[in-house]
Amino acid sequence: MYQNDTIAAIATALGESAIGIVRLSGSESVEIANRIFKGTNLIEVPSHTIHYGHIINPKIEQVIDEVMVSVMRAPRSYTTEDSVEINCHGGVVAIQRVLEMVLANGARIAQPGEFTQRAFLNGRIDLSQAEAVMDLIQSRTSKAMDASISQLNGSLRRKIQQLRHEMLQTLAQVEVTIDYPEYDDVEELSLQEMNQTALSVKQQIEQILQQSQQGRIFREGIQTAIIGRPNVGKSSLMNRLTGYDKAIVTDIEGTTRDTIEEYVNIRGVPLHLIDTAGIRETEEVVEQIGVEKSRAVMEQADFIILMLNASEALNEMDRELLDLTKDYPRVILLNKQDLTPQVTVEDILDYAASDEIITTSLLTEAGIDQLEERIEEYFFQGDLKSRDVNYLLNTRHTELLRQASAALDEVVASTEMGIPVDLIQIDYTHAWDLLGEIIGENVQDELLNKLFSQFCLGK
Repeated sequence: MYQNDTIAAIATALGESAIGIVRLSGSESVEIANRIFKGTNLIEVPSHTIHYGHIINPKIEQVIDEVMVSVMRAPRSYTTEDSVEINCHGGVVAIQRVLEMVLANGARIAQPGEFTQRAFLNGRIDLSQAEAVMDLIQSRTSKAMDASISQLNGSLRRKIQQLRHEMLQTLAQVEVTIDYPEYDDVEELSLQEMNQTALSVKQQIEQILQQSQQGRIFREGIQTAIIGRPNVGKSSLMNRLTGYDKAIVTDIEGTTRDTIEEYVNIRGVPLHLIDTAGIRETEEVVEQIGVEKSRAVMEQADFIILMLNASEALNEMDRELLDLTKDYPRVILLNKQDLTPQVTVEDILDYAASDEIITTSLLTEAGIDQLEERIEEYFFQGDLKSRDVNYLLNTRHTELLRQASAALDEVVASTEMGIPVDLIQIDYTHAWDLLGEIIGENVQDELLNKLFSQFCLGK
C-alpha cells in the first residue's frame, strides 16, 4: 500500500439520495480536484472551506455535475493528509461519473478502510480507535453508539497507556537491579514492586474484561433463543417482535425446519432473536437436523424465551424443556390464552418457581408488554446491570488482555517463589508488549491489512 499516492472512493452508500460524497486523500488531492472543478481555484483557498461550482470533464469541457467541494489541508484532516470531499447529487450515475473523473485525473481507488488505515499510520488515532470507527458504523442501538464514541475518543487507549506506564516504571527499577546485582536489598525491593504492580495491573485488566460481556451484547445483541415444542407460537412471537412476517406461520407442526435469526431493538435493548425449530421426537430427517440445531442454539443462548401451549395439557416434551432450560436465564410464556386454558401458572410452579411466568396471547397481543418489561429488566439488572461502558472490546482486545493477565499471573507466582528478577522480567515485558498490541504498538502489517480490509470503501 502506497502512502504517498492519492486515493479516492465514494464515502456514502450507493443509491438515490440528496447528496453523495466522493472523498480524496493524499498529497495531490487538491490539485486533482482543481483539474476537474470549474469555479474557485482550489489551490488558493484556505483550509476547511467549501466552494460551489461544477465538476467537468476537462478534455471536452463537459459539465458532469453541480457540486460543493470541501478542502481540508494537512494535518487538520481525518487522515492528516490533504483531503477533499466532493458533495454531488446522490444518484448512482452522478456519483460514479464524478468518481471516474477523479480517477482519470491522477487518483487511484482506495482499498476498504484505507482512509482509516492512513489515519492510524499517520498517528492521528491508535488501533483501538480505528476499530471503534467500524463499531460506530455498525451500532444497532444508542448505547452501542455511545460506547463506540467513547472508545473513538480514546477511552481504551488512555487506560492501556496508563497500565503500560505503571509497568514501565517498574521495568526501569528492574533494569537498575540487573545493572547492580551486588545490592541484594535492591533486588528484594524490585521483586516486591514487580509483585505489587503485576497484581494491580491484573486487577485492572480483569475490571476491563468484566465490561467485555456487556460490550459484546451492545455489539451483537443478547443471544435470545425462542424455544418450545412445535406449534406453540414461536414464529408468531418472532414476527410480533420484529414487526413483520419474518417467519412462516401455519397450523402445521414442524413448519419451521431451521433457525431463523433477526436483530431487534426492544426498549433500547439489542436482541439477537433466534426462532428455533420445534423440539420434539421425529423420524423426519430434515426436521431432526432442525431440532438438533435448536438444542445447540439453546446451549449458547444468553437468554431463553420458553413457550408453552396453555390450551393443551403439559406433555412429556414440555416437562423435558422446562428441565433442560432451568439453569439458563429465561422467561416462560404460557401462550394461546385466547383459547380455553388447560395449563395455569400454578401448574408449572414446581418446574419454575423462581422464573418469570407470563400468560400471553399473540392473537390479542396480551402479555407482550410484560415480556418486553422482563427483557428490559434482565438487561439492566443482575449480571448485566447497566453502567457506563467505555470499552467496546472485540475478540482481538479480549484475547490480548487475557494473555496479558496470564503473563502477569506467572510474574506473581515467580516473585513469590523468589526466582531471579531478570528471569521474571521476561514474562513482565511480554505482558507489557501484549497491552501495546491493543493500541497498535509492535503490530504486524499482516494483522493491520486484515483488520482494515473489513471496513467499507470510503472509510
